Amino acid sequence: MDMFSARNVSPMLLTETKLPFDDANFIFELKLDGIRAIMYLSPDSVAVTNKRLQDVTKRYPELDKVKSAVGARVVLDGELVAMKGGKPDFFALRKRSAMTNALKTEIAAARSPVEFAAYDILYLDGEDLTGLAIERRKELLHACVRETAGLSVVGHVRESGVRLFELVKKEGLEGIVAKRLGSVYRPGRRSRDWIKIKAMQEEDLDIVGFVEDPSGEVKDLIYGTFSDGAATPQGKVYLGVGASDREAVKKHLKRYGQAPAPSVKRYPDAVWLKQGLSGTVRFMHKTESGALRQPVFKSMSNGE
Repeated sequence: MDMFSARNVSPMLLTETKLPFDDANFIFELKLDGIRAIMYLSPDSVAVTNKRLQDVTKRYPELDKVKSAVGARVVLDGELVAMKGGKPDFFALRKRSAMTNALKTEIAAARSPVEFAAYDILYLDGEDLTGLAIERRKELLHACVRETAGLSVVGHVRESGVRLFELVKKEGLEGIVAKRLGSVYRPGRRSRDWIKIKAMQEEDLDIVGFVEDPSGEVKDLIYGTFSDGAATPQGKVYLGVGASDREAVKKHLKRYGQAPAPSVKRYPDAVWLKQGLSGTVRFMHKTESGALRQPVFKSMSNGE
């Protein structure tokens, strides 16, 4: 059974570095804030599997129309994205992906359709392309796939990773991916041939409370806003919170005492703090509710 019929391709995985770079031995493309997927596409059929090899085709009925984009059987690696205001909206996509009711899914597909953004081609009409160099696969991708409503082909630049990263950061996008020229596709394997660089934002935020672990130690910090001394929690952050940050929270609580619970009924087991403590948090972007995507605590901005 060939790759197209087996539908068992695990996407190649990325390593990560913190800083963008220029290198004539790499191409650079956008890192889209979506869900990684493999598409099995022909003029007669379309199927989509996720990283866990689950068939998720029925969740996105709007993708059935992209069959017109190809004239042969192909297997594409790419990203499922939900666009809002010209940019990927991960939370809108996650809401769609969680739907199980067929009628609701059809309605949502018409109102806010999900798209597939392809950045690699792994199979073409009976031929396994994974052993070809990335630049040749890119040529075949652009030659064999016509962009249409619901299906786009991700472009790339050579060498100039820093400039692309700065543009991505300015636009509030997720980041970039560097791919080494000459590299082959390694299904399910992580390789330094593919490197992601995320564009993170930073902001000083009020620490309005915290959640304790079973031993009574500070675990998650709750960030939010204060208005006339009353807190409105917006989200939690755990990654990056260190011993000195936990100590600052304890000192603040000891000095000023515990605040009453806010009117917004979230985090029922939280300990609430009075105004005066803030910290710097790195994150991808904010949601409409003020929550942060992929927050990482950097440091206390003030504290006792």
